Amino acid sequence: MTAPTLAVTGATGFVGRHVVRLAHEAGFQVWAIGREPSPPVEIAPLLSRYSEADLTSQWPVTEPVDAIIHLAGLASVGPSFASPQLYIEANSRMVTTMCEAILASRHPTRTLLVSSGAVYAPRADGEPIDESSDTSANSPYAVAKLLVESQAAYYRHRGMDISVARPFNHIGPGQDLGFLVPDLTHALRTLGEGEPLHVGNLDTARDYTDVRDVARAYLAIVSHADRPSFVYNVASGDSRTGRDILAAISEDLGLPTPPIVVDAARLRPGDPERITGSAERLRAELGWAPEIGWRRSITDFITASGSD
Repeated sequence: MTAPTLAVTGATGFVGRHVVRLAHEAGFQVWAIGREPSPPVEIAPLLSRYSEADLTSQWPVTEPVDAIIHLAGLASVGPSFASPQLYIEANSRMVTTMCEAILASRHPTRTLLVSSGAVYAPRADGEPIDESSDTSANSPYAVAKLLVESQAAYYRHRGMDISVARPFNHIGPGQDLGFLVPDLTHALRTLGEGEPLHVGNLDTARDYTDVRDVARAYLAIVSHADRPSFVYNVASGDSRTGRDILAAISEDLGLPTPPIVVDAARLRPGDPERITGSAERLRAELGWAPEIGWRRSITDFITASGSD
């Protein structure tokens, strides 16, 4: 029996590399797509094919594939405020390019479009957010993600087998600077003795899922032919504050937690106190549940990152 084929866009990124590895272990022939001329050395042996492509103008998959996990896109909330139109246009064009090519192929390709838990309006009561919760265009990033979700709904209406995943924050080995765990780890490693640590608001709590569990969730969605729902949250169902994260990193590094100085420039007005996601739909319908706790995620990240 021929192994199923899976195309992964954004395969060279943080999540993409984990998706490639797990997909290979699950028996998929993986066709990776990225912006780099060649794939990272750690995933190159796992690939059946690799294509360098700008997905805003080109879909490089010239043969039918059984499934696609679309991870490519501009993926940070903060920078989206400085380049709102870029976020909207680039993310939308990628989906159009991909989905029009899939329609033209007339092949029943099972497709997962990865959106974000950032599209939800925060709940004032702090209760877990499920797929029926209100959404909010509270950043250019969220606007772009809501737009591509609407595109997915349109292409679903056109007959495509397409679903949407809304992951909440994820952490784990291989994450780059620009996110909480890598940034705090780097800061602690480079901080002089007795120096204060300049931070944003570490009192807010967020839902952190290990990237390997996130990758398993994506594979679970594209591996199920009969998915009852269109949208699935990917979340741990628990929240931790930035202070919890900092304390864990300090412990793993064997360093004392330094004095904290809150930098007003790093604060986001109206930042909600707590955001927790509910992945009960994914658990009930497809049998997924997180397996790696946040504490191990941090330890594995620090181990993998060495000394920066």
